[in-house]
Amino acid sequence: MNSPVPFQLANDLLRHLPGDPELRNFRRQVGSACWSKVEPLRFPDAKLLAWSQPLTQQLGLSPALLGEERFARVFSGSELLPGSEPYALCYGGHQFGNWAGQLGDGRAINLGELHDINGQHQILQLKGAGPTPYSRTADGLAVLRSSVREYLCSEAMHHLGIPTTRALSLVSTGTLVMRDMFYDGNPRAEPGAIVCRVAPSFLRFGSYEIFTARKELAQLKQLADYTIARDFPHLPDSMTPVAETYSAWFDEVCQRTAGMIVHWMRVGFVHGVMNTDNMSILGLTIDYGPYGWLEPYDPDWTPNTTDAEGRRYRFGQQPQVALWNLVQLANALYPLIGDVKPLEAALDRYRQSYQQQWLAMMRNKLGLVQAHADDKQLIEAMLQCFTLVETDMTLFFRGLGELALTTEFHAVPVSLQECWYDAAPDPQAGQALLAWLNRYQQRSLQEGRTQTERQTAMHRVNPLYVLRNWLAQQAIDDVEQGQLEKLHELDQVLQQPYTKQEGKDHLAQKRPEWARQRAGCSMLSCSS
Repeated sequence: MNSPVPFQLANDLLRHLPGDPELRNFRRQVGSACWSKVEPLRFPDAKLLAWSQPLTQQLGLSPALLGEERFARVFSGSELLPGSEPYALCYGGHQFGNWAGQLGDGRAINLGELHDINGQHQILQLKGAGPTPYSRTADGLAVLRSSVREYLCSEAMHHLGIPTTRALSLVSTGTLVMRDMFYDGNPRAEPGAIVCRVAPSFLRFGSYEIFTARKELAQLKQLADYTIARDFPHLPDSMTPVAETYSAWFDEVCQRTAGMIVHWMRVGFVHGVMNTDNMSILGLTIDYGPYGWLEPYDPDWTPNTTDAEGRRYRFGQQPQVALWNLVQLANALYPLIGDVKPLEAALDRYRQSYQQQWLAMMRNKLGLVQAHADDKQLIEAMLQCFTLVETDMTLFFRGLGELALTTEFHAVPVSLQECWYDAAPDPQAGQALLAWLNRYQQRSLQEGRTQTERQTAMHRVNPLYVLRNWLAQQAIDDVEQGQLEKLHELDQVLQQPYTKQEGKDHLAQKRPEWARQRAGCSMLSCSS
């Protein structure tokens, strides 16, 4: 007999927001509702592959508490925790710049919420546990490769200090799922899996857009008021919002989004599918699909095959896309405010804030404290050097932090040459970098920092270990063969991304040439 668990899930959202009266689970348009009740499928052969020890401790939920077999049952949806009332959220969204209408949680099922050890409410959500009314033509399931990527990246981003949803666990379902990875008419059966995602809220920009688009303004106000009271209680009149409250809320969403994007640009993260339904109202990184990490620096790179032609979601475009998405949210919230001026002012502050935060972030990456008028030109000159020869962004900044800057450079140090992917680059590239290094050396000397102080500061913001695309793919290849060592090794090392770890140099290497064009390492689809 199963022993009881020492807590009970709550369902605050269900108590405060309008729900779908239809209890049958079939695909349909759901009007005037924020959520639909739905039961996860049952997976009798579910097996626990990995779990986040830091997060299990934070939530008070661990395999040690429940037992591994029961933990796998619970976080595959096969057994419901006390108080759980599973549901899927209704939302819409703009996809690739076009209004797509109703979308919703097509393969995500929320189990309920609890309070963590810090008193913060956290919602538990299963991704891949079965169909919902919002699944459209899909099956609501997830494959192992995409689940490994989501599990690893969610936790890696958290430990990098980037606002994100978290991943509690990775469970294999013991079933096969048919997927056409690149939508090219070549489907194959793949092992299925489920990730338990965790966040204070899974509401998105599209959660509000859907009601405005449908002219369901009473429901829009209910959802906005609930969001403010629950997640933005510090705002004025948060319990009885007025127009000024909604304006202040939108302004804060803009600022949180700006901060999130600056972090993405700091570490070279490319989300890959920044539709408005993939933008968190809390400014969290959400929905890890065809994401990727810059290895050679390339502002025009996108990891998403669907985006390969237009490159709407390329690395360098992410700040502007976030602004475009915020404009769509502003349009959705306008009926609550009735005045365009505060919305425009918040969007202007986003632009200004992003530029200020980006410049400060880049100074930090370079170990600079004082602001100089020509800092932006210094940074842009460095980025221009990156475009002359493929340069590993992560390793460059770590290597730069290791350099002694006491004397003028007469040649590009070998440690920085090793960050190049071309063993014999155009001499112009070396000359440009050498000129930049001497300019940077002079600028750094003006700071008056010691080498140790500069290195410590730079290593604090420039990670050594990131979830490189090829490392994730190697882990996936092994997990599909039942070998979990690489998965667990990555999971552990990425918990300390800024600290050099003994015997882990192989996880801080440039992308090997074999991975340049390999599926999963270079380009991914939305099924990834």
